[in-house]
Amino acid sequence: MANKNLFKTIAGKLLPKADAVNEAGGRAYKLSPKAALAQYAVTGCLNNTFYADAQTQLAKVIELCQNVEAEFIAKLAVYARERGHMKDMPALLCAVLAVKDVAMLKAVFPRVMDNGKMLRNFVQIVRSGVVGRKSLGTAPKRLINEWLAARSDEAIFKDSVGQAPSLADVVKMIHPKPTSESRAALYGYFIGREFNADALPALVRQFEAFKAGEALEVPKVPFQMLTSLPLATKDWTEIARNAAWQMTRMNLNTFARHGVFDQAGLPELVANRLRDEEAIKKARVFPYQLMAAFTNTDQRVPAQVRDALQDAMEIAIANVPKIDGKVYVFPDVSGSMHSAATGYRKGATSQVRCIDVAALVAAAIVRRNPNAEVVPFSDDVVKCSLNARDSVMTNAEKLASLPSGGTNCSAPLRELNLRKATGDLVIYVSDNESWVDGSTRGWMAERATATTEQWAEFKQRNATARLVCIDIQPNATTQAQTREDILNIGGFSDQVFDVIAEFAAGRLNADHWIGVIESVAL
Repeated sequence: MANKNLFKTIAGKLLPKADAVNEAGGRAYKLSPKAALAQYAVTGCLNNTFYADAQTQLAKVIELCQNVEAEFIAKLAVYARERGHMKDMPALLCAVLAVKDVAMLKAVFPRVMDNGKMLRNFVQIVRSGVVGRKSLGTAPKRLINEWLAARSDEAIFKDSVGQAPSLADVVKMIHPKPTSESRAALYGYFIGREFNADALPALVRQFEAFKAGEALEVPKVPFQMLTSLPLATKDWTEIARNAAWQMTRMNLNTFARHGVFDQAGLPELVANRLRDEEAIKKARVFPYQLMAAFTNTDQRVPAQVRDALQDAMEIAIANVPKIDGKVYVFPDVSGSMHSAATGYRKGATSQVRCIDVAALVAAAIVRRNPNAEVVPFSDDVVKCSLNARDSVMTNAEKLASLPSGGTNCSAPLRELNLRKATGDLVIYVSDNESWVDGSTRGWMAERATATTEQWAEFKQRNATARLVCIDIQPNATTQAQTREDILNIGGFSDQVFDVIAEFAAGRLNADHWIGVIESVAL
């Protein structure tokens, strides 16, 4: 009888050889320039990550933009903002377009700069000089003027929260021409020049009167404008009544600390807001943000409010696909996954870790597909049993608490192959930095990645099976090359689930995720 190990090795040599070394030093495949840029756009927050610092990420994005046409950059900026819910990267892509193709910038500017923070990010990036210019230039100034002119006085005032640059700084740079007495007064108010106080928009006058102690009613302005003021419980209660959805989520402990939930009807009001389906969609909430809010709320927050966060989670993951057939989910619980999901920045590091995101994705898929099997991994497979009837929060917390180690992406597939398991869809949630199974020295460097080899063996038993690799960190390599049966996708918003659903149903074209981005209408 022929030596099975020998012929298995030969078959492995027919697979595509690894052509890159990942950040951890393991064998990997290069993503195409478009795929790599997309990966950075939907996961990169321009902060330091476990494997790469912010400056390295920035340089890589600028480099990739030189190798991709302007139309794709424009579509990616829209996709990253509207579906990926990102902030810094869409603004950076628009800054690149300000140099590369002003016509494309004009086509996407209003969609990407959908609030004051995005506009300020764009101005900050351009003026930093990282994209090749330090002045805004005629066309970007005209677009910002049009942006200001299209908004009401009240909207501009509410957008004026934030510094470096402030909206007042932007007004000083742009010199917009006011088209009304109230707008002229508002610009003067922003930049400290003489203005007619009686002509100020009503909301600004209300805010100034409240600051001066001349009015008792709390104005309906962004929360950040009020926090430096001496507020009583009645003021905090009024803030809670008028708060937007995201502000409510982020300040539950603050409300509890100031006695808001002791007021009649307030627990019910806040709970109903948190579970409001339309408000959740409008807020562009990341499911992991709900997990963070639920995990961090203290006992002073009423149970019905904490329960509403779980209801909100069920709504936020409603588009997780129900998939026909057997599904396996492989969350990476290795050491690098314990780093902050959005990277490290002094004074602004998220408490949510990559492992929390991976655990949440796995728990959400199990919630929608009760027969799905979760196989966590680090150096090897980590044993864990989940109950599909438990809440997403409960299962995510269980997965996130598992012991960690090195990264071996091939381990869960090897486990399935040892079991001779059958299946229809396999989903990885990882940072893709596999190194335990991927030497880059000697004869091992001339092989496919171990993950690709194990997938080839799995496919021999499951000819129609599909593989999804969700990467939640900014990098330019993968463990399995994109092809008809393999989808590489990045990000941690619910847009990932939409693409997985299309891929599982066989409705994506050969480019998969890149095809979805390229289908964005400008």
